[in-house]
Amino acid sequence: MKALVFPGQGSQFVGMGKELYDSRKDIKDLMEYANEILGFDIISIMFNGADEDLKKTEVTQPSIFIHSVAALKAVNGLGAEMVAGHSLGEFSALVANGVLSFDDGLKLVSERAKAMQAACDANPSSMAAILGLEDAKVEEICATINGIVVPANYNCPGQLVISGETVAVEEACVKLKEAGAKRALLLPVNGAFHSPLMQPAQERLAAAIENTKFRKATIPVYQNITTTAVTDPEQIKNNLISQLTGPVKWTQSVQNMIKDGANNFIEVGPGKTLQGLIKKIDSEVTSASAI
Repeated sequence: MKALVFPGQGSQFVGMGKELYDSRKDIKDLMEYANEILGFDIISIMFNGADEDLKKTEVTQPSIFIHSVAALKAVNGLGAEMVAGHSLGEFSALVANGVLSFDDGLKLVSERAKAMQAACDANPSSMAAILGLEDAKVEEICATINGIVVPANYNCPGQLVISGETVAVEEACVKLKEAGAKRALLLPVNGAFHSPLMQPAQERLAAAIENTKFRKATIPVYQNITTTAVTDPEQIKNNLISQLTGPVKWTQSVQNMIKDGANNFIEVGPGKTLQGLIKKIDSEVTSASAI
């Protein structure tokens, strides 16, 4: 069975989407429509902007969404039987399975990005990648730290990202190294994504989601929070909202997709990050880029 997977924040690069834009008029029209929806020339930033501009959350998230949907359009869906997205990528996945229209998805992604940036600005917070330690040990040590620090991204076995208040994250890194982590690396982000510190953003996103039409899925989406197949629009809405303050369980989602028959994963969007993670989760399945 074929599964489409969509990347999240961090996969962006200057020049992303330019070949797609130049290759087909319908994709060019889609991207220019994105400029109209957002009210600024995001395509110019994607193609020619400074790296620092593209890294701004309110630019990064819509850019990756636009690229992913354009790539999906270029390959015409590939006849997949299930979809999933890593964090932000879940919105692209919901366009792929018919739950969201492109314009509604882009509006939600833009609102999500602005809300997350505002939450970041309100609290000194950060994230760190923990390598070479079992998930259970990371969870155990985070629970002993004073302040807010929680597992945020279960990326693959031996790679878990923690998130929270800067001082708590730094203290956790020290203890995790002492416990045997190969690396505990602070990430170049200015916020604690997928932690309780995103509560203000969650409330803002929830209001936007409640005012957006969600359709029944044509094929199931394996969502980050539940890790299991979902098609019901109300469940999908609730899971998207919960995702902002809860962990991205990517390892578990991919394992469940494989358990349900997926053996061919196609990454739709910029970069190859998810392919690398999937190979570490299960080396027996195949993974490739859509374009």
